[in-house]
Amino acid sequence: MASPVARENSRRAAVKKALDRHKIYVSAQSFSGGTYQARVLVDGEAYWVDELRLSQLRQGLTPAELELTPATDD
Repeated sequence: MASPVARENSRRAAVKKALDRHKIYVSAQSFSGGTYQARVLVDGEAYWVDELRLSQLRQGLTPAELELTPATDD
């Protein structure tokens, strides 16, 4: 049985991990020709991604790990 201190440390570690994750905001979505695209904001930078990349970002991968390039304003 875990001690109260161990449980509290575990809870704090979980909160820290959640806060350290990148915040991902979907600012636009496009469905065209059977393909999905989303414009997402990650740490203040915008990227156009497909459904797979969006899923990977939500799992905790960074744009650098996915080799994404920032979106250019049209």
